[in-house]
Amino acid sequence: MPARSARVLPPLHALVLVLVSLAAFLPGIANLPPTDRDEARYVQATRQMVESGDYVDIRFQDEPRYKKPVGIYWLQSASLALTGHGADAPIWVYRLVSVLGAALAVLATGWLAALFFGGSAGLFAGIVQASILGLVVEGHIAKTDAFLLATVVFAQAALARIWLESRTGQPTGRATAIVFWCAIGAGALVKGPVGPLVSLLTGAALSLGYREFKWLRRLRPLAGLAIVVLIVAPWLLLISVHSGGAFWRESVGHDLMGKVAGAQESHGAPPGFFAAIFVVFMWPFGSMALRAGLFAITRFRTDPRLAFLLAWYVPYWLVVEAVPTKLPQYILPAYPAVVLALAWALGEGLLAHPFERRWQRWLDWATRAGHVFATIALAAAAIALPLWATGTFSLAGLGAALFALAAGALSSGFVLKRRPGMAIAGAAGSALVTFALVIAIVLPSLKPVWLGRDIANAYEANRPCAKSRLTVAGFEEPSLIFLAGTHTMLTDGEGAARALAADPRCAIAAVTAGKRKRFDDTLARTETKAEPLATIKGFDYSKGDWLTVTLFSASGR
Repeated sequence: MPARSARVLPPLHALVLVLVSLAAFLPGIANLPPTDRDEARYVQATRQMVESGDYVDIRFQDEPRYKKPVGIYWLQSASLALTGHGADAPIWVYRLVSVLGAALAVLATGWLAALFFGGSAGLFAGIVQASILGLVVEGHIAKTDAFLLATVVFAQAALARIWLESRTGQPTGRATAIVFWCAIGAGALVKGPVGPLVSLLTGAALSLGYREFKWLRRLRPLAGLAIVVLIVAPWLLLISVHSGGAFWRESVGHDLMGKVAGAQESHGAPPGFFAAIFVVFMWPFGSMALRAGLFAITRFRTDPRLAFLLAWYVPYWLVVEAVPTKLPQYILPAYPAVVLALAWALGEGLLAHPFERRWQRWLDWATRAGHVFATIALAAAAIALPLWATGTFSLAGLGAALFALAAGALSSGFVLKRRPGMAIAGAAGSALVTFALVIAIVLPSLKPVWLGRDIANAYEANRPCAKSRLTVAGFEEPSLIFLAGTHTMLTDGEGAARALAADPRCAIAAVTAGKRKRFDDTLARTETKAEPLATIKGFDYSKGDWLTVTLFSASGR
């Protein structure tokens, strides 16, 4: 192991990681419209907290939203307050929490890599962590996963330090245990048991593997559990009383147990799903990380640092593979372990080293083939999506494709093979340019995809009263509620017609072509005439349907 003096992330390296994080996670947060469906639900629930002043209950319009704890809503509310915005804050203000969470995860990853393998490893690990597709995506979306990752890495960093000190006989300071339990409590308040589960599995795997449990006493578990209770219990008590137990039935009985028992919301996949998407979600470093992981597997018995990384990744990966409900971000809390393994392999000069066993060579080549496919697919998508959506060629898309190909080539292991550090730096820089172009320019320019944005803009341009209410039939995505206002009503064709008839002076109805007959029939029965204001065509990507939406007001108002 490195000497203690080498186990520090130098201030200059930390500054570089902050700058890299800003370059990775800030571009596009103001350009990209609210996404459906999870992000829109989170930000709308936060907006309603601010509007109502009720920071205990969680609601999406009139429906309770009890699937996740309150932590992310409080953080987003704090972002609104600290930036001087109210409930009508633009989407980028809500996303600042994810930017912060992703940046903290990068810094914590760098710190832990420095603790394990030295300061240079910390710099490379942080750069790689900031440049992978999975974290860049989550760092741009206002939901739980980026900030959850920050709590996981802080908890794991504290646990890792305790683990190393137990192996070398060094004393463990109280502050390390406090950091661990504060991170566990914060993670629980953000996304329930997911964060604590990572540390629980890691500690259990190490203890069983080494047949030693005494080192866990260094965590000061009784005092630590008290810290977690102080963080989590006040809100749990308040919401339990407020909801009459509905929070527990929804979050534990329906959401958590439902995901364990079966696939929820068509998000099911067989075991092996996360292995199959590894090169995509870890792009552009999936192939390199796999090579590093294969070398770590052969050496972990003699190196407790590598044992910690395997205990972090493997048990959690097996658990999420076994759960029927699967989304790509579920595996994100395990990825820092392979990022650290990559930093280790780089320092040991192993990335260009040949494998001795046939199964390792086959797996390496299969992963490289997947890496090539993922790179070409990402580059092709950057060019093809604007052509598909708007029929126009995008220079930004072409630039993103070229930088994606450069990132993929540099991280493939075929280019700069004997200078892997330079290859990693070049791949990271190229990937960050790719992501910036795609998120800040290419995706926002796909006009038909942002149907909710266009409906809301047409509503704002045509609303006759300050207190007008939009009633929508046939388009039910939550982004429209966030964009058009909390009181936006989702209904059917008959409901939209009756809303127009009930308030002919101020109401506006947005009706899809599939709901027009019922809408027209009900208008005729109520003797109300409607005047079309705007027609919008777009693609509902949550359902995979092309829709034509017409906005109406009552004639003669």
